[in-house]
Amino acid sequence: MLRSSFRRIFVFVYAGCALAQETAPKPVDPVAVLVGRLDLEKYKATIKGLTKFGDRRQGTERNRMALDWIEAQLKSYGCTNTERIRYEYNPPVAGAPRTGAGRNNDPNNGPGGSRRRGYRIPESVNNDPMKQPDVKLRELNTPPSTPGIREDVYCTKVGSTHPEEMYIIGAHMDGIGWGEAANDDGSGTALVMELARIFSSPDVKTDRSIRFALWNNEETGLNGARAYAEQRKDLQGIESPAGSGKYPEPKWLGMIQHDMMLFDHGMPLPDGTMSKKQRPEADVNVEYQVTSKFADAAMVLAHKFQLANDKYATDYPANVGPHMTNTDSTPFMDLTPSISLREAERGAQLGNGWDPQHHQPTDMYSFYNDDDFRLGLNAAQTTLGAIGQLTGAKIVQ
Repeated sequence: MLRSSFRRIFVFVYAGCALAQETAPKPVDPVAVLVGRLDLEKYKATIKGLTKFGDRRQGTERNRMALDWIEAQLKSYGCTNTERIRYEYNPPVAGAPRTGAGRNNDPNNGPGGSRRRGYRIPESVNNDPMKQPDVKLRELNTPPSTPGIREDVYCTKVGSTHPEEMYIIGAHMDGIGWGEAANDDGSGTALVMELARIFSSPDVKTDRSIRFALWNNEETGLNGARAYAEQRKDLQGIESPAGSGKYPEPKWLGMIQHDMMLFDHGMPLPDGTMSKKQRPEADVNVEYQVTSKFADAAMVLAHKFQLANDKYATDYPANVGPHMTNTDSTPFMDLTPSISLREAERGAQLGNGWDPQHHQPTDMYSFYNDDDFRLGLNAAQTTLGAIGQLTGAKIVQ
């Protein structure tokens, strides 16, 4: 009789514990909270703010004004430890060979060894101001680039437990083509700035550091990113001053570039025109370079971003590709695991004319619709989700 009573008590207690487990609230995912702070209208407004400086061509007053504006915005978000990298840029001699061609100079081979296929249109940069019908924008973009000193701007979220390690999140703020450089690369610059805004909130802590970098001179050969890598690579992980707990250049755990995030309308139609809508298969392309020294680690990093997209992105999936080329992650790819997020595969899609606004006067804010901007927002969700996980992001009271 006593044993039976104990059994009934045990069953009652066990059932009560099971019921408590079922009804107990699930722990809140802090990364999901941060991703939820991304806002389509804020993202659009940041892109719009960048376009008031026209194409932001390097070596111009409009480029320098855009840098000042970006720095002021970062400070207003709470990312107040802004710094600049200074370097000198002198254009190469006219007629010098282009870099980044396909294998063996085969026109059917895209950069990084990717194969071009399908409908082809010539790749070109618009240098004709009269192709820009907006007179005010044409006048804004008229002053030419001059040689001399250039600057990148960046700020840092300092990690609370491992300030000596960091991920670099980047985009290039300069553009060309006599438009507004809204997609190339206002869309990537705004993404990085929006992530800086969210991670800089006073209620957000990360175990590891995050650097938000806006490169200059991408369009002339990745010069701003190259200058940063050359000036800072040997400073990684060095405490300065000694014993201070401060690391001006934390060890690079990875570099993530964002370049052209908005337009995935598919390949040109047989008559050369483009669909007005995002293609049903539109996606966020996450690329690493299979020939880099850190290819294996970069591939793992790229797939972590794909998994973060599965968990946190609302509309568009992510796909991983092995041909990361011609963007600011390239100078880092033999120094740390490096990836880039894009609207389209660089060689197989962009090289086949999937983005007719590329370096053209039509790359203007007014050209893009909310589905285009939402594709960029999904890339932001992907990066924020992945970086939030990788750096141990938390919400504190």
